[in-house]
Amino acid sequence: MAKNNKVGGWAFLIGVILAVVFGFFNSTGMVWILVLLGLLIGLFNIDPKEIQTFLFAGTVLVIVGAFAGQTLSEIQYLQDIFSNLVALFGPATIIVAIKSLFGLAKN
Repeated sequence: MAKNNKVGGWAFLIGVILAVVFGFFNSTGMVWILVLLGLLIGLFNIDPKEIQTFLFAGTVLVIVGAFAGQTLSEIQYLQDIFSNLVALFGPATIIVAIKSLFGLAKN
């Protein structure tokens, strides 16, 4: 993660904590907070050197999080936590992928 960007770093830390905490509460407004934090993470927290690693880890997290949420549907809190992680890292991964494509198109 970018060492000189505190906004993205704090968004990452707060987002992961909130994803877990929000797993115990159910509100659409809370999911929007995670989506906005995910956008901040994608915009401000990833250096060009880290794009490939982040895209791989983010994609795996989103896919596994979605499947784990479905598989653990019997345990509502765990399903909600995984759904929240997908809501956080989905937008971040999309933003980083778009930034990567712009970088490729620029070269």
